[in-house]
Amino acid sequence: MHPIQVEGIATSAYHPAKVKISSRTLFRLTVAFAALLCARGYALPDVHAVAQAVDAHYNHLHSLEADFVEIYQGSGMARSESGTLWLKKPGKMRWEYRSPEEKLFVTDGDQAWLYLPSEKQARKSSLRKMDDVRSPLAFLLGKTKLEKELLNLSFAPDVEPSTPENSVLRGTARGLGDRIRQVLVEVTPEHHIARILIDSTDDSITEYRFNNQKENVQVLDSKFQFRPPAGSEIIENESD
Repeated sequence: MHPIQVEGIATSAYHPAKVKISSRTLFRLTVAFAALLCARGYALPDVHAVAQAVDAHYNHLHSLEADFVEIYQGSGMARSESGTLWLKKPGKMRWEYRSPEEKLFVTDGDQAWLYLPSEKQARKSSLRKMDDVRSPLAFLLGKTKLEKELLNLSFAPDVEPSTPENSVLRGTARGLGDRIRQVLVEVTPEHHIARILIDSTDDSITEYRFNNQKENVQVLDSKFQFRPPAGSEIIENESD
C-alpha cells in the first residue's frame, strides 16, 4: 500500500501515528484558529478593562466582610495567621486575627490602631501616614483605582493563580518603591480580589488570601472604634 499524501502532512497507512506538519501548514492552522476565536468573541483580555471592572465592582459596595489568611515569608522564617476582615465606607477597616494568636488592626478612616493583647500594647498612628501594607485596603470601597495605586499594571502570566480561571495582575506600589518591589493581585472572573502578594525589597513576601466575601453586610461604625484596655502600653507614631 502506498503512503497517503496530503498537502503539508505526510503519513503512512502502516504508521498512522507518524505525522509531520510543515511550518507553513502549522502557520495556516494557527491563523485559522485565531480567526475562529475572534469570530466567536474570545478576545484576549485587556488589563485596563480588568482593572476598571475591579474598580467598578468594589466602588459600588458600602461594606465588605471576608475571611483572610496572611502568610509571611522572610528573614529565614514563615508565619501564617488568619481571621476576619471588615471594610466600610469611607476608609474604615477592621482586621481581627484569631489564629495562632489574637491581635487587632483597626481604623476609623483617620486613626489606626494595632493592638497586641499578649503584650498589652496598643500602637496608634495616622492612617494616611502609616507605613503598613494593610493600610491601602482601607480605601478599597468607594474610590478604588487599581491603575492609580499600582503603576505599570500588567498581567503576570509567570505567576500561577490559586484557581485556573483567575487572572494575576502585577504592578508597583505608588510611593512605596523604596520598600515594595512589586504587588501581585489575583482577580476572579467576577472581579473579586482573591489574593494579594507583596514582594518587598528586603526579599520578604506577604500574602493575603480572601475567602467567603460577603458584600454590603450590616456593620456598625462602633466596630471600627478602639479604646485601649486599662493598663495597656500606648505607643504613638512619632511621625504623626
